[in-house]
Amino acid sequence: MDKFKIDYMSIVAPFPTFVVCLVVLWLSAHAGSYVRRRRPTLKEGEREDIGIVLTATLTLLALIIGFTFSMAVTRYDQRKNYEEEEANAIGTAYVRAGLLPPSDAAKVRELLKKYVAQRVLFYRTRDELELEQINAATAQLQTDLWSAVEAPATVQPTPVMALAVSGINDVLNSQGYTQAAWWNRIPITAWILMGFIAICSHVLVGYQALRTESKVTRFLFLPMVVAISFGLIADMDTPRRGLIRVVPQNLLSEVSSMSPR
Repeated sequence: MDKFKIDYMSIVAPFPTFVVCLVVLWLSAHAGSYVRRRRPTLKEGEREDIGIVLTATLTLLALIIGFTFSMAVTRYDQRKNYEEEEANAIGTAYVRAGLLPPSDAAKVRELLKKYVAQRVLFYRTRDELELEQINAATAQLQTDLWSAVEAPATVQPTPVMALAVSGINDVLNSQGYTQAAWWNRIPITAWILMGFIAICSHVLVGYQALRTESKVTRFLFLPMVVAISFGLIADMDTPRRGLIRVVPQNLLSEVSSMSPR
């Protein structure tokens, strides 16, 4: 499963997506033009029918690109929101740690400092091997945090202790929600269907183009615009590979607030 996620991310990375779409759509337009040259001259009614189909296909492509872009933006916003919620959970747990006995409170707060540092690295890293190390360190810190509050809460099960335990529980839950949001990407099937519609529309564009200047405009400009749209969607939908990334500004603020003054 993890290998599939890595391969899936490499397939729809922004720059490869842009290059592949540009080349494939450019070739599709030329393929349509090639088929057009090998057929006899179209009658006026047939040319109008092809024009109607082309208009409908391009409209459908535009709608699907718009819907897919909306899906990518929603997922990007979700990742940003969970980063904020995770920072708030860590900050609350850090404050509630003061409800524990002094020795346990110091231990929990020290673990939270290490934990938030790992969470910042999670957002910043682009390397898959480093990510595995970060996830392993995060899992170990979560175990240590829970053990650090479980022992005093078991000895003294009071409502005050319950607040401290609840704070750590929120920290663990928020990390799970964040990870789920990073895995929640546009399905590969949606990419395939969108690409198929784009190819069909460009074949029709090439088939209908008659004049040389029209071919230059349609065969270069239209594939470029569509490829840029695909690349932008892939950028928004790629948490680590794209230019548009979630900056852990809330987590960095928590790091600053935990630092001694």
